[in-house]
Amino acid sequence: MMSPEANFKLARRASWSGYVYIAFLMVGIWMLAGFFPSQPPTWDAEQITAVYHENTTMLKLGMVLVLVGSMFYVPWTAVLATLISRVEGKAGILTYCQIIAGGTNVLLTAYPAGWWLTAAYRADRDPEIVLLLNDIAWLQFLGVIAPFYFVVISIIYASFADRSADPLIPRWVGYFNVFFMFELIPLSIIFFFKSGPFAWNGLFGFYAPFVTFWVWFFVMTYTIRRSLSSDRVETFDAPEAVNR
Repeated sequence: MMSPEANFKLARRASWSGYVYIAFLMVGIWMLAGFFPSQPPTWDAEQITAVYHENTTMLKLGMVLVLVGSMFYVPWTAVLATLISRVEGKAGILTYCQIIAGGTNVLLTAYPAGWWLTAAYRADRDPEIVLLLNDIAWLQFLGVIAPFYFVVISIIYASFADRSADPLIPRWVGYFNVFFMFELIPLSIIFFFKSGPFAWNGLFGFYAPFVTFWVWFFVMTYTIRRSLSSDRVETFDAPEAVNR
């Protein structure tokens, strides 16, 4: 059985995986694949296919990097779920919501990269099929956001439920996640728009959630590492309900 000190050190190391995840996504999507900004939904099959023909190697490298990066969300979720379990006093509903929703987000990161890679796999593929694969990738990557909501909701609830003098998840982090939740909601309606602010390349369908997600990830990683300060190591393996 691992000692509290060993578990604590492992959690500290695992907390860095959040920065690795976000770095791999940024390099893969933005710097290598050139998917920032995204292609407009109004582009036809020939325009979309040209993207894959002109930048095939770098696009593939970028998407492979996103696939590899997606696995680093797993340990990050595990550490966050551990902190939430300490707020609950044991692994409860909020903890399991965080684990399941976090695991789903791994798939919602990896699967779109797989669709983009499939679209780039054959240069002689029918442009209409490339267009379809590209649509699937973008709509899944941005629009299939509902399972991720419980990542945020569990954090909000845990933050407001923690009534200790030095909460693991400060109240301001809870309010920040409320704001973040409102930023995510427009992503669920990008399926109805091909242009304008709610399309997948629009202000509320892409830019605002994209920027806010990066900020959210750094805020939450900072929160996790703050909560894993050295003075908490003695009780790391023996969580007690902090709201009693």
